Amino acid sequence: MTAIERLDVRAPRFAASITAVLLLAAFLASLLGIATAPTGAEWRLGAAPLADRVVDGGFLLVLLAALLFLWGVVSPRTAPWAVLFRRVVRPRLSPPREFEDARPPRFAQGVGLTVTAAGLLLHLAGVPWALPIAAALAFAAAFLNAAFGFCLGCQMYLLVQRAGLLGRARA
Repeated sequence: MTAIERLDVRAPRFAASITAVLLLAAFLASLLGIATAPTGAEWRLGAAPLADRVVDGGFLLVLLAALLFLWGVVSPRTAPWAVLFRRVVRPRLSPPREFEDARPPRFAQGVGLTVTAAGLLLHLAGVPWALPIAAALAFAAAFLNAAFGFCLGCQMYLLVQRAGLLGRARA
């Protein structure tokens, strides 16, 4: 049996703060881009070439967020916000009093990746408003964690775990 990795409870909240700022910028940029621009009775996104969809500012920021979520899933210890917290922030704080299982925050990163990836794919497929909605949903989850310490993805992990689908064998 392998030991469960533990992490300072302040680390995911720090990462969520930076992620929330990035996602807010992505949301605003996607509102100003082609994802929501009407042209008469049609949407500009549907008629835009794929190259225009890819270079849209909102798309690029959501793509950056998705890549950071992917990094957090694949290698959480080397993810930029984790390294920044460990090397710069944590030495300036008192020693951690609480630790948590690293699996729920990692799962939450996967949920963020799923939401942003869906928005990116739908945007590329020409679905209007998909990108800002995905960015807004991911922002809301990151903001809840950053401001209130409520990790929505972590709660989802616990529900899936209690159902016996993940994290432990059924009794």
